[in-house]
Amino acid sequence: MGRNNAHFSDPRLPFLGDEAVAVPAPSGKQPSYIADHRQRLRARFMQGGAAAIPDYELLELVLFRAIPRRDVKPLARTLMDRFGDFNRVITASEPRLRDVSGVGDAVIVELKIIEAAAHRMARSRLLRQHVLSSWDALLDYCHTTMAHRETEQFRVIYLDRKNVVIGDEEQGKGTVDHVPVYPREVAKRALELNASALILVHNHPSGDPTPSQADIDMTQQIFAACSTLGLTLHDHLIIGKSRELSFRSAGYL
Repeated sequence: MGRNNAHFSDPRLPFLGDEAVAVPAPSGKQPSYIADHRQRLRARFMQGGAAAIPDYELLELVLFRAIPRRDVKPLARTLMDRFGDFNRVITASEPRLRDVSGVGDAVIVELKIIEAAAHRMARSRLLRQHVLSSWDALLDYCHTTMAHRETEQFRVIYLDRKNVVIGDEEQGKGTVDHVPVYPREVAKRALELNASALILVHNHPSGDPTPSQADIDMTQQIFAACSTLGLTLHDHLIIGKSRELSFRSAGYL
C-alpha cells in the first residue's frame, strides 16, 4: 500500500540575518526593526505559502503571537537546534519545552494549538472514510499524531461492516519502549461501538518500527480475541520516525 509522505517541515535553510541585532526598547513599545521584519515575513508567507519559507521562519510566525514585542529569531533558532525540525518542536512535550530558556506558558499554548490543529485536520480526512481505499490518509494521520511522540501510545481504529472508520481511540500510554495493552478491553470496546473490524496502531519512539516479540505476542492475543467474537483484525501498524511497518504486509498476520 503506497503512501505520499506529508510533513510540516520544509528543507532547512541558513538563517538569513534579515532581522537587526536586538537592542533595548522603551518599555511596552515594539522596535521598528521588529515590526518591519514581522510585516515582511507575514507578507512573504501570504504570497508564497509555507513553501516560500524555511522551518525556522514558520516557527517565528507562530512565536509572533506568543511574544509580541521581542525579537523571536534567537528563540526560533534555539528551538530548531534543540529539537531538529518544525514537527519536533510543536510535538515536543511540555517539560522539554520548558527546559528551553525563553519558553513559557504563552509559547507552549501557541505550539500546542498548532499541534492540535494538525491532528484534527489529519483526523478529519480519515473519519467516515472507507479506510482500505484511504490508506494514505490513515498513514498520514498516524504519522502526524504519533511519529514524534517520546513515549509509546497504542490506538485502535474501529471500522463498521463496510470498513468505514467509526472510531479512533487511544487505548494506552506507556514508556519509551512499552505500553500496556489489554486484548479483552480492545475487543469489548469494539462490541460497544458495534464495530466489525479494527486496525491496531502504536508508535516506537526509537524511530525503528521493527516489532518486538512482545508486539507480536500482543497482536496474536488480540487476533485470537477478535476471531472468537467474529471481528476482523485488518492490520497492526507500528509507526516509526519516517516509516511504518504493517504486520500484514510483513507476514505477521
